[in-house]
Amino acid sequence: MTDVPPGSAIHPVRMAAAVVGALAVGVGIATQTRINAELGARLGDGYTAAIISFGVGLVLVLIAALALPSGRRGLVTLGSAFRQRRIPWWYALGGAAGAMFVLGQGLLGAVLGVALFTVGIVAGQTTSSLLLDRRGLGTMPARRVTPQRLVGAVLAVAAVVVAGLGELQTSVPVALVVVPVAIGLLAGAQPALNGQLRVTAGSAAAATTVNFVVGTAILLVVALVHAGIAGWPAALPTDPWLYLGGVVGAAFIAAQTVIVRILGVLLMGLAMLAGQLTAAVLFDLLLPTPGRTLAVVTVVGAAVTLVAVGVAAIPGRRLRGTSGSGRR
Repeated sequence: MTDVPPGSAIHPVRMAAAVVGALAVGVGIATQTRINAELGARLGDGYTAAIISFGVGLVLVLIAALALPSGRRGLVTLGSAFRQRRIPWWYALGGAAGAMFVLGQGLLGAVLGVALFTVGIVAGQTTSSLLLDRRGLGTMPARRVTPQRLVGAVLAVAAVVVAGLGELQTSVPVALVVVPVAIGLLAGAQPALNGQLRVTAGSAAAATTVNFVVGTAILLVVALVHAGIAGWPAALPTDPWLYLGGVVGAAFIAAQTVIVRILGVLLMGLAMLAGQLTAAVLFDLLLPTPGRTLAVVTVVGAAVTLVAVGVAAIPGRRLRGTSGSGRR
C-alpha cells in the first residue's frame, strides 16, 4: 500500500485492504497482550517481560533496516533530520508510548484480563485519535470533530465503567482500569508519530527501528531499576511462543506506519480496536488466564465499545483523504 496525498480519492479496493490490514493489526495487538501477560506471569516480573518483548522486536527490525537499502538510507535520513531539527525531537516518542503499552501488558494483562485491559486501551485510543484528528499532525491534515465522533468517545469511556463493574466481582480494583486508559491515550498517538517518521525516512523499517530503539532504552532503564530493588527472575520459561510478543509487535508497528497514511488516525484506530476487542474477548472466553473467567458485563462493555467505534466511524466513511476543516 502506498501513501495517499491529502485531498486525493482512495480507491475502494485500497480502502478495503487498509481496513482489513488495520483489523489484523488489532488482532496482533490483542495477541501480543496475551503473550506478554503470560510471560510476565511466568516470570513473576512484568518489567523483565516488557524488555524481553521490546528487545526481541528491536533485534528483528534492526536486522531488517540494515538489510534493506531503503532502511539504511532511511536511518541516515532520520539521523540527519533530527540533528538539523528538520523534524521535532518528540516525533521519536512513539517508542515511549509503545514501551508503556508493552509494560502495561506484562504488569496488568494477567491481573485485569485481556478483555478489560483492551477495553481500557480502547477508551484512551479513541480519545487521543479524536484529538489528533482535530489538530492534525505534521503532514496529516486536521479533520472536523463531529457530534457522532464525540458520542463515540463518550460511549467508549462508558464501556470502561461497565466492564470494570464486572471485574469488581473478582476483587480486581476498578481503579486499575485508569492505567490502561492512560496508556491508550499515549498509544493512540503512536501510529501518527511513527507515520511522520516514515514520511521523512521513506522507509517503514527505519521508522520502526527508531520506535524500538527509544522504547527499548526506556524499558531497559526501568527494568534495571526494578532489578536493583527486587532482583532478576531466577529462570526464564522455555516455551518458545512466550518470546513471540516482540515479533508480533514489530509486524504491527511497521504496518501502522503505512496504514495510517491511508485511513488517517481515527479510522485506522477504529478498525484496529474492532480487531483488538474481537480477539481479546475470544482469548478470555476460549483461553482464559488460570483462575479467571470472562464476566458477562465485560462482554457487554466490549460490545458497547464496538458500538462506540461504529458511531464514531459514521462521518469517516468517505473515500477521501480529508474531511471537514481542510489541510494543515
